[in-house]
Amino acid sequence: MAFPYMEAVVGFMILMYIFETYLDVRQHKALKLPTLPKTLEGVISQEKFEKSRAYSLDKSHFHFIHEFVTIVTDSTILYFGVLPWFWKKSGEYVTTVGLNAENEILHTLAFLAGLMIWSQITDLPFSLYSTFVIEARHGFNKQTPWLFFRDMIKGIFLAVIIGPPIVSAIIVIIQKGGPYLAIYLWAFTFGLSIVMMTLYPVLIAPLFNKFTPLPDGQLREKIEKLASTLNFPLRKLFVVDGSTRSSHSNAYMYGFFKNKRIVLYDTLIQQCKNDEEIVAVIAHELGHWKLNHTVYTFVAMQVLTLLQFGGYTLVRNSTDLFRSFGFDTEPVLIGLILFQHTVIPLQQLVSFGLNLVSRSFEFQADAFAKKLGYASELRSGLVKLQEENLSAMNTDPWFSAYHYSHPPLVERLAALDEPDKKED
Repeated sequence: MAFPYMEAVVGFMILMYIFETYLDVRQHKALKLPTLPKTLEGVISQEKFEKSRAYSLDKSHFHFIHEFVTIVTDSTILYFGVLPWFWKKSGEYVTTVGLNAENEILHTLAFLAGLMIWSQITDLPFSLYSTFVIEARHGFNKQTPWLFFRDMIKGIFLAVIIGPPIVSAIIVIIQKGGPYLAIYLWAFTFGLSIVMMTLYPVLIAPLFNKFTPLPDGQLREKIEKLASTLNFPLRKLFVVDGSTRSSHSNAYMYGFFKNKRIVLYDTLIQQCKNDEEIVAVIAHELGHWKLNHTVYTFVAMQVLTLLQFGGYTLVRNSTDLFRSFGFDTEPVLIGLILFQHTVIPLQQLVSFGLNLVSRSFEFQADAFAKKLGYASELRSGLVKLQEENLSAMNTDPWFSAYHYSHPPLVERLAALDEPDKKED
């Protein structure tokens, strides 16, 4: 008797939905608490707390609806054989336009085009509501409808340009990979990730945002001095016009080897009136670099990718797997999709483990900034970012442990204060 892959996958998806909804309910109750955590009393203003609470509850209500629609849609698609039906229809379409449906690459591209159209249509109402209702209601949205749809069209255009060559290459590799398929797939995705990380900030990101050099002044001098002190090979320092879309703030760095760049959101500069707070945030980010967190994370992701491809090679020719989901053929792309669904339990465990590691890295980066003498500035900067982004002040510990890759503000402030207490 063949193993019921489809029933097992749908069943686990529903179980995970129930479990995560339970965590969401716990978090929703935490968000409804009318008082600040004791650690934040006198640190966060009551006005900001009330605004944060309202914003978080709005997002929580929306999340419940979105997740319910998602699980119903995904379960229906898998259980009632929508995927094999759509695969068959996409093949018929290829034939209708005069192309050869026996060509798996053409058939796959038609299938993916249909999926992209479907996802754009089904996701659009949620994206619009999130952007123009929730974000706008709480003062974050800066986009016009024109800018929103222009970004969406650009994204579709990029997918149409970049997607087909990548999909075609993957299909060919899997068809001809032989016993070393997992290694070939990993090598291809590794090379692709390097290329994309190189090209994205130079060619793709500027299509959506404007990047300008940080003007000369004290802030630039302080950041460059900090980078020089740490031997960080800073080549360029940019400000990005994040305020054209949202008033949320951030900062990040990117680049390989001796070609590092730092990007500050203009909203970060506007919100942190004190230059030292911004420098402290950068010190935290440079701590990730100095402590090799980015290297460790990248290596871990490559190992996991290789293991995942290794698992895929074991089941890719499983007729029972395809038949369980209603397929009478074994297309390469469908095999990848089905495999991703069958390893969801492992993916959840890996995701949880990566979150634990990421949270540990955040504490280490905070400690690094503190050792550089930025403890008070980082503390005030984190508080300012929490306030201005209206991030949740009260968090459920179970929800936080499962979902958050960054520790809540309460935990980070406690960790920053703890060494001081020991020294006293």
